[in-house]
Amino acid sequence: MSSSKFDIVVYGATGFTGQLVAEYLAAHYKGDSNLKWAMAGRSKDKLATVRDAIGAPSDTPLIVADASDAASLKAMVNQTKSVITTVGPYLLYGNELVAACAASGTDYFDLCGETPWMRRIIDAHQADAERSGARIMFSCGYDSLPFELGVFCAQEAAKKAFGAPVSRVKGRIRTMKGTFSGGTAASSKSLFEAAAKDQGILALMRDPFALTPGFQGPKQPPGNRPMLDEDLQAWVTPFFMANINTRNVHRSNMLLGFPYGRDFVYDEMQVAGPGAEGEALAKSIQAANNKIALSAVPKPGEGPSKEERESGSYDLLFVAVAPDGRQARASVKGDRDPGYGSTSKMISECAICLLRDTPEVPAGIWTPGAAMQHKLIKRLEDHAGLTFAVEK
Repeated sequence: MSSSKFDIVVYGATGFTGQLVAEYLAAHYKGDSNLKWAMAGRSKDKLATVRDAIGAPSDTPLIVADASDAASLKAMVNQTKSVITTVGPYLLYGNELVAACAASGTDYFDLCGETPWMRRIIDAHQADAERSGARIMFSCGYDSLPFELGVFCAQEAAKKAFGAPVSRVKGRIRTMKGTFSGGTAASSKSLFEAAAKDQGILALMRDPFALTPGFQGPKQPPGNRPMLDEDLQAWVTPFFMANINTRNVHRSNMLLGFPYGRDFVYDEMQVAGPGAEGEALAKSIQAANNKIALSAVPKPGEGPSKEERESGSYDLLFVAVAPDGRQARASVKGDRDPGYGSTSKMISECAICLLRDTPEVPAGIWTPGAAMQHKLIKRLEDHAGLTFAVEK
C-alpha cells in the first residue's frame, strides 16, 4: 500500500465536476481532522483559485499532476491511499493514472461510462491490482451507481417476498430532471470516434456482457424502441444511459458470484405513461433524443448552474419479476441534478465508504455497489441525498 500522507486526492479539481467534488469534501467534511485530502491538477495557480472559490481551507494541499506526465501521476498516487479522478475522457486521459494506481496499491474511483476502455483496463490491470492491494472502482456517479444499487435493492426485496432472487429485473426511469456538461459530451464523442476506427471497440459497445470477461449470459432486451411495458401498464422509451448501466449491473452480478443467476436479464427504459398519450410521448422522446447533436452541448469545463444542480432530481424504479408474474419493487431517488449535483456527492462518499466503512474489500477491479453493498447504501442515504425504498 502507498504512503498515507493523504486519504484522498481529487485529481482534476479545476475541472467542472472535479471542482464540485472538492467543494463537497470541503463543505461536508469541514473540521474532520481525521480526513486528509488534497486537490490535484495541471496548474497550481488554478488549483489555488478553485480552493479559494469553494471555501476550502487555505492550507488544503495542492498537487501538480498531468495525464501526459507519467512521473507526476506516479508521484501523486504514491502520496495517497486513494484517488478520485474526474479527468475524462478516460479513453484519452485515464490510462497512465489507473495503471499507476494498480501498480502502487492506491485505491481509484472514477465516473467512467466508456465501456470499451473499462474492459481494456480490466484485462490489463486486474492482476496488477490484486498483487498490489489496489481497489479500482469505475462508474461511481449517476452512471451507474443508483442503477447498480437499485437492482441490488430490488433483489433484496425479491428474496424477502419470494424466498430467492429472480432472473428478471426491469430498470425504469420515472423522472429525471437535470442537464449534462461538456465533459460528458466529450467522452461520448471520443468513444464514437474511436469506434468508427476500430470494429473491436464497436463490438464491445454492443455487447451486454462486455464487462464480464469469460462469461456470456442470455440474450437481453434491445431497448431501442418505444414499447408497452405490460408489467407497468405504461409506455416506455429508450434510455440513453442504458448501454453503460446494464453492463455494470451484469458485472456486479458476476462479481457477487451470480446471485441473480447466470440467466439474469436486465434492461433500462424511461417511463412515458399509459394509454395513447403515453405512446405519443414515448415516440416524441425518442425522436428528440435522436436529434441531439454533441456540437450543441457546452464545451468541457462547462455545465449546469448551481441553481440547476440544486433544483434537479431523479426517481428510478426497479421491478423484480418472479416466474409466476409476482413483482417486488424498489426505488432510488436523488435530491440533486443527477449528473453533477448528485454525482459529486456519490463519488466522494464511495471513497469515504471504502476508507472508513469497508476497508476489508479485497483488491481488484470492482463495481462500487458489489464491493460495498448495504454499507454504501447507508452512507449515500446519510450523506448524499439518496433514498432507497421498497415499494408495494
